[in-house]
Amino acid sequence: MRNEPASGTAATTDFGFDMAPVGLVVTRDRQIERCNQRFCEMFGFDAAALEGQLLEILYPSNKEFLEIGRIGRAQMQATGSYHDDRVMKRADGKLFWCHARGQSQDPDEPFAHCVWSFTDLSDNRPMIPLTRRERQVVMMLTQGLPTKEIARKLKLSPRTIDVYRANLLQKFAARSTPELLAKLSGVPV
Repeated sequence: MRNEPASGTAATTDFGFDMAPVGLVVTRDRQIERCNQRFCEMFGFDAAALEGQLLEILYPSNKEFLEIGRIGRAQMQATGSYHDDRVMKRADGKLFWCHARGQSQDPDEPFAHCVWSFTDLSDNRPMIPLTRRERQVVMMLTQGLPTKEIARKLKLSPRTIDVYRANLLQKFAARSTPELLAKLSGVPV
C-alpha cells in the first residue's frame, strides 16, 4: 500500500513540495528557510544543516554568490523571475552544473521571499575546470546573451568577453559558439 498524503490543501502542498522531482528551496533574503529532499540529495546536505544558512555555502566562491546575486536581483526587479545554468558546490566540495530558476514574491524586494528550483545537469554537462569568470561567461552564453550584453552585466569590455569565449572554445574543443553550447547542453556534435 502506498503512502498517501493526508487530506487537505496544506498536506497536499507539503506532499508536492517534498516529493517534487527537482530540488526546491524557499529563501528569505538569500537565506534558506525550507528545502525539499531532492535539494538535499543534490547538494549532499541534511535539511537541518541547510535551513537557516545563506545560499552562499552552495556557491564555488563568495564572489560568485555576490555576482550572481547582483545579476539576479536586477533581472528579478525587472520581471519577478530569474533563471540560469550555473556551477554550484556540493557538501563534499565537488562542483557541478545545475539549472536554477527563481520566482520572487515581490519584484520591488526581489530577494525578500523567493522560491527556487534546481535541476542537476551533471549527466549532460561535463565539469571541465573553469575560472570564476569563465563560469560566468558560460552561464550567460547559455542564456543566449550577446557579447555586448554579457560585457555590460559583468562590467567588462566586449573584447575581454571575446577572449573568454575563445578560451572556452579551446577548453571544450569547440569550433564555434553554437558547438560550444551544444557540448554544454550534452547534445552530441
